[in-house]
Amino acid sequence: MDFEARAVLKYTGLSAHKVRLIINQVRGMNADEALARLKFMPQAAARPVGKVIRSAIANAEENLELSREDLYISKIFADEAPSRRWRRFGARGRFKPIIRRASHITVVVSPRGEA
Repeated sequence: MDFEARAVLKYTGLSAHKVRLIINQVRGMNADEALARLKFMPQAAARPVGKVIRSAIANAEENLELSREDLYISKIFADEAPSRRWRRFGARGRFKPIIRRASHITVVVSPRGEA
């Protein structure tokens, strides 16, 4: 039987590229160690990534009755969400597009015994 707990944070106001820089640091780590590392990262993306990891841990504990100490981050990825686009008008009748990017963060935690 496959014991995996997942959590998804959608429409985060951070670009997927910036979030991927953070999630690459914690991929494959023990869940508690990953939270400890994220706590001291200065990047803005560290906070929402930590929230999603905590949510995945809570899902594993409540729904699957898994032990927190055995959990590790088996999958973590950030996908692009729809971008908000609008324009700022410039000189001589031109306009300069402004693109606000967003992302979806997905975390899957599994017990370490599963291979």
